[in-house]
Parts: sequence; structure tokens; C-alpha cells
Amino acid sequence: MGLESEENMDVTELTVKQIILSGWTWEQPQQERTVDKKTTKIDLLSPLRWWINNIEVRKPSRAHQICKLIPAQCPFARKIKIWGRTLVNIPPLCKLNPLYEELMMLRFRAISYLAEECCEDVSNYC
Repeated sequence: MGLESEENMDVTELTVKQIILSGWTWEQPQQERTVDKKTTKIDLLSPLRWWINNIEVRKPSRAHQICKLIPAQCPFARKIKIWGRTLVNIPPLCKLNPLYEELMMLRFRAISYLAEECCEDVSNYC
């Protein structure tokens, strides 16, 4: 049952569930639903993203390996100083990595596993 415009909407026929759901949902107009086949992008890294997101951390040894392998901060961020004055500040380039978010979440899951399940001190990984 599609809701027409809000001006001439008759709510006497609607149930409470329909009224609540209509407030939380939004229907796109018909012209916005069409997908232009020229602008459709294919994500070639989606299988790799899926694989990283589905890595389960169930062993402490694996969690330690993940925490050692993935750095907490970007290793490419640098401040070049001469005589105590900063000449150049190179920003972290890790966000250019297309898998950056997935790797950070994997590291977070490994640290959380060590801290919560294994009750280990993870301060040396932070």
C-alpha cells in the first residue's frame, strides 16, 4: 500500500504498524529508481574485503600475529625536522589503501579478543 502525498493522506484506514513503518521508511520516486548501466561500478576488491571481514579470531596465537602484522599507526606518516623545526609534514597515506578500513577492523577484533576473552594486557599493541 503506497502512501501518496502527505497533504491528502488519510490515516483512518492505516493500522498503527503501517503508520510507524511509514515514518521510518522512505520511498524513492520512480525516476530515481532507474539505474544507469554506464555508471554502475564493479568492486574488484569485494571478494578480498569479504574474506578479511570474515576472518575469525579464535586463537590467541593468531590474534598476536594479526596485532604484530598490522601496525596501529600508519608507518608512512613522517615529520621531517632540521634543528628542531618541522620542514615537511608527510600525512599518513594509509587511507589511500582500499582495504584500510577492513584491516583496521581486523586488528581491532584481534585486540578485543585478547583483552576480553583471554584477559591479556594489550597495552603494547596500542
